[in-house]
Amino acid sequence: MRISANFDGGNIEVINIDNHNDIQLAIRPDFGGEFYQWFNFRLEGSVGQTYTMHINNAGTASYPKGWEDYQAVASYDRQHWFRLPTSYQDGKLTITVDLDCEAIQIAYFAPYSYERHLDFISEVQLHPSVSLEHLGLTLDGRDMTLLKIGDDDEDKKSIWITARQHPGETMAEWLVEGLVSQLLDGDNPNSKSLLDKANFYIVPNMNPDGSVRGHLRTNAVGANLNREWQTPSLEKSPEVFYVVNKMKETGVDLFYDVHGDEGLPYVFVAGCEGVPHYTDKMAQLQSKFVSSLQLASADFQTQYGYAKDEPGKANLTVGSNWVANTFKCLSNTLEMPFKDNANLSDPFVGWSPERSIYLGEASLLAMLAVVDEL
Repeated sequence: MRISANFDGGNIEVINIDNHNDIQLAIRPDFGGEFYQWFNFRLEGSVGQTYTMHINNAGTASYPKGWEDYQAVASYDRQHWFRLPTSYQDGKLTITVDLDCEAIQIAYFAPYSYERHLDFISEVQLHPSVSLEHLGLTLDGRDMTLLKIGDDDEDKKSIWITARQHPGETMAEWLVEGLVSQLLDGDNPNSKSLLDKANFYIVPNMNPDGSVRGHLRTNAVGANLNREWQTPSLEKSPEVFYVVNKMKETGVDLFYDVHGDEGLPYVFVAGCEGVPHYTDKMAQLQSKFVSSLQLASADFQTQYGYAKDEPGKANLTVGSNWVANTFKCLSNTLEMPFKDNANLSDPFVGWSPERSIYLGEASLLAMLAVVDEL
C-alpha cells in the first residue's frame, strides 16, 4: 500500500498506513496556515481490497459544514470522476474504497491540473478570434495569462470572466472551459451574436501558484485574492494587481467571477446590491440576468444563497463588489457546489466537471440576454 501527493495540485500528509482498515491522514494547510480543505492524492494497493482512510484534521478545516452530506471524488483514469462512500463524525472525515485497479486518485473535487490549463490556453489560441496576453508573473514565477476573444472594437461591450481566485475551487475552470468552447463554436448563433456585440477578456486561472501547491484558498504567500481587489500589490497579490490594471485599460461592462462553495449544495449567484454606487440600471440588469440564467440552466436557482449586503455596506475588497462599484456595471460571483446539487441530485457523480461545463454554456445565454442593455 502506498499513498502519494507529490504531483501538481496534490495535498495530503500520511500519518500512519500500517492498517488498510485504519489509514490515518491529514490535509496540509495553505501557506500561512489559515485555510485548508482541499485534498488530492493517489492510493496504490491490491485489487479487491477495501481501504478505509481517516482525515484526522477535518474537524478544524476552513469549512467543517462542508463535510456534511459530502462524498469524496475518485478516478482510476483521471478522466471520469465518481463519488466514494464518505462520512464525517467526531472531527474525522472517513473515506472508503474497494479497489478495482491497483491505483486510484482521490480528491475533494475533480482536479483541474496546471498542465490541463496550459493545454487549454494553447489549444484555444489556434482560433482566429483568440489572442493571448501575458499580464505578468505570479510570485512563484508562473504566467498570468489573459484570453482575449473578439476583435478589440472599442464600440463593443467588454465582458470580463475570472475563475479560481480560490485555487481549490476547480469547478470554476471546468466552467470556463465549457464557456470558451461554446463561445468559439462557429455553428452556434448565440455565440456569434455575442461576439458581434462584445469582446471577452477571460482569466481561466487567477491563482496558478495556489493551484499547483494544492491550496484551498490562497496564493503562494497566503493571500486570499478575493480580499485584495481594493489595494492589490506586486508583493502580496500580483495576480489581482495585473488584472485590475488591465480592466482599467479595457473598461468593464459585465463581470462574472466564478467560484465554488463548500457548504451549500446549490448553484447560485451573489450580486452586488450593497456597493455604494449601485444604481437602478444595475438592479434591472441583475434581475434580467438572473431570470435568464434560470431559464438557461435547470441547475441554477435563486432560493438558496448568500444574504444580500445592506445598501452601501458591501465589502469592496471582494472582486465582484470592487468591479461593480468601480465600473458601475453588472457584476456577479457565481457559486457552484463541491457536493451534489440538491435540486437535481446525481448520487453517483454529484456536482461534476460535466455539469460545470454545461453551466458555462448556459451562462453565455444569460449574457446574450443582457448584452444590448449593458
